[in-house]
Amino acid sequence: MRKLLSAADDYIARMTWRDLGLVKLCLCSMGVLLGLAASKKARKWAALGAVVVFLATYIPLMLDFLPHLGRALKED
Repeated sequence: MRKLLSAADDYIARMTWRDLGLVKLCLCSMGVLLGLAASKKARKWAALGAVVVFLATYIPLMLDFLPHLGRALKED
């Protein structure tokens, strides 16, 4: 398992923003497909779970990214 995670870390380090965008689109489409497969009763809970996961991941990512963006804009 460590070799798998190490290989993934190495691959991610070499990825461009376009590669990461493709990964995000792939994961988004998988989420849509899973949401469509959920029963009508489960869709409400699936949507709630998706909102929670989105917020729990988006906020820390943006808090980490915004200082980098500010530095990049100051350099121009």
